[in-house]
Amino acid sequence: MDQPVKLAKVTKVLGRTGNTGNVTQVRVEFLENAGSEAGRSIVRNVKGPVREDDILCLLEWEREARRLR
Repeated sequence: MDQPVKLAKVTKVLGRTGNTGNVTQVRVEFLENAGSEAGRSIVRNVKGPVREDDILCLLEWEREARRLR
């Protein structure tokens, strides 16, 4: 399993989502400073405990989560 991963830093916790509120929606910014990914930020859904300044290891980084309503 040698899948490429990207590291992203949580910049803002947006809120809880999911049927029971067990998923947290966060805005992350990529840490790689090379190429077009420099400073790019996206919204992701995270399961489990997370807070600002945490580092996430993303296996899939192209898709962005839908916004909370």
